[in-house]
Amino acid sequence: MPTPVVPRAPEAAEPHPAILTEGLGVEYNLRFSRKRTIRESVANVVLRRPPVRFWALRHVSLRVAHGESLGIIGPNGAGKSTLLQVLAGIMRPSEGSVEVRGRVSGLLTLGAGFDQELSGRENILLGGAFLGLDDKVTRELLPGIVAFADLGDFIEAPIKTYSSGMRARLGFAIATAVDPDILLLDEVLATGDATFREKSKGRVIQLVQQAKAVVLVTHDMNWVTEYCNRAILIEKGNVVIEGDPEDVVAVYRQHTEEARAKKEEAARAAGVDPLVAPKAMPAPASGSGTAGRARRNPAP
Repeated sequence: MPTPVVPRAPEAAEPHPAILTEGLGVEYNLRFSRKRTIRESVANVVLRRPPVRFWALRHVSLRVAHGESLGIIGPNGAGKSTLLQVLAGIMRPSEGSVEVRGRVSGLLTLGAGFDQELSGRENILLGGAFLGLDDKVTRELLPGIVAFADLGDFIEAPIKTYSSGMRARLGFAIATAVDPDILLLDEVLATGDATFREKSKGRVIQLVQQAKAVVLVTHDMNWVTEYCNRAILIEKGNVVIEGDPEDVVAVYRQHTEEARAKKEEAARAAGVDPLVAPKAMPAPASGSGTAGRARRNPAP
């Protein structure tokens, strides 16, 4: 079966894009990120200690046109999933603006919205209600969703008996069956068997060809270069580079290699064998230069 071809993103700026963010930022108060004793809480108030804040995202401006498939890549903790939650309306930005035009459907957390005690079939009806669909419409879509998920007799079994791959199948089938204008996916295509992953990719390509907007967070660089027509690299909450997927992936791999080399050097300096040193989250490193098709964002 030949690999589907993704149409190139429109060259001219669309006057009314599917997604538009300007100066987007999300700030967390780390004071609420861990449990504190009553003594610590009182001391913070009495001593007037300022809250410790952390910017998960900062100065993020992007435009996603209809008919565009955008890949978002970066190390763990970079802010990729936070960005998707803002686009989905789950989280409000601390600064900046976000505009989303059209029906949004997404699969951001595996199994989110599922009732563990209900069957797969019953969860389809529940999912349709969550997406704002009339019950009659959901029931009309039901046979197609069941067929796409291809769970066999498990469609009548409680969700709590499903594997992660089966949950991904059902969640993806529901999210893409409602004919969304904007589809948001967070690493879900990495779950499930190879056959379903290929079927899922084909469905995403179909949505793009129908002038839908797709935003995908993934660590699968092959997916980004083959199926996305634009990509951005996020590190420490900032967009480092955006543009052609191959160029963006090249920079990401360069930064990953630089981070690995620094980690090994630090391990040797500490007298630890780099091969047995505990793995740490790759720290973003500044790269130098890339092809003209991609654009680096200046440091804020």
